[in-house]
Amino acid sequence: MNDASATSQSIPKQMNAMLLRHDGYSNSQEGPSIETLEPYLEYRKTDVPQPGEKQVLIRVILGNINPSDLHFIKGEYGQPRRAGVAGGFEGVGEVVAAGRGGEALIGKRVAFYVVASGSGAWAQYALTDVTSCIPLRSDLRDEDAATLFINPLTAIAMFDEVKKSNSKTFIMTAAASQLCKLMAGLAKDEGYEPISIVRRDEHIDALKAYGSTHVLNVNDEKFASQATALLRQEKPRVLLDAVGDQISAKLFEAMPNRARWLIYGKLSKETPRLDQIGQMIFMDKIIEGFWLVKWIRNTPAKEQMLAIARVQELFATGKWKTDISAIVPLATAFEDLPNALSGMNKGKVMIKP
Repeated sequence: MNDASATSQSIPKQMNAMLLRHDGYSNSQEGPSIETLEPYLEYRKTDVPQPGEKQVLIRVILGNINPSDLHFIKGEYGQPRRAGVAGGFEGVGEVVAAGRGGEALIGKRVAFYVVASGSGAWAQYALTDVTSCIPLRSDLRDEDAATLFINPLTAIAMFDEVKKSNSKTFIMTAAASQLCKLMAGLAKDEGYEPISIVRRDEHIDALKAYGSTHVLNVNDEKFASQATALLRQEKPRVLLDAVGDQISAKLFEAMPNRARWLIYGKLSKETPRLDQIGQMIFMDKIIEGFWLVKWIRNTPAKEQMLAIARVQELFATGKWKTDISAIVPLATAFEDLPNALSGMNKGKVMIKP
């Protein structure tokens, strides 16, 4: 391998992978729902990528799937696609080769996040930067390790924003997600009270067990009146929103002075409308976005290391656990993923090479 050191493990020249069909952006806003992968991906053999300086090659154990992955393969994410490169931002695996500066990771099991110049986790091998790998504790499950970057670090970073709000109550939409379950646990441990917004009654008891004080179903005929009364009483100042629809906008309008609408996802195709734009002027309200990539870029390394150590501890001790909906073999993922993804609200969907 050029500029690379490898273990004694034999590394093939080719691998099976789910490869992107298109470059760049699509300018669509379809959302993360998937009926078929054929317009976006193809399953075939491709060359195993070779690590350059400060890069590592990882034999994938599990590749995770997040809504951001589905936006990305559709060309709806904040990062351009590269045709012919494997999809999948996040996973767990063993480092089997490295370029100069990455040799210390060879042979280690790592959680990893694939950088823009890398090759993704929906393949037998992934390529990323040394700085996007986390060496793992031996007592951490592969299922938890495969989710170690995006949801846990987002949960910690956004909960830190909640703690700056001077309110012990905050709102989470799409609250049945794995990410929101993690935040509910953080809130419970530190005496905060989430208001969780869901779409099915079946999620209510489970979220209360995780730590959500109030759980409201948007499909309940009493939702609007219940939400208005609850927000007037509790005065939450942060809305953590992964949906981005008119319900989110109405919740924001019902929030008190100095409220922040923090948008980190777009599950809905709907374009929300603001009916009380003057609130930005007279009530000091703010609408802003959260992207983990920017948090990593702007957060000091020491603070990131502390957050990562905390995440591993929470999973290893059982305080956090990744709920799994399905683990799909890579060989059948092209056909089986759309059906498996329809159950994502019950837990994570992963690909196993």
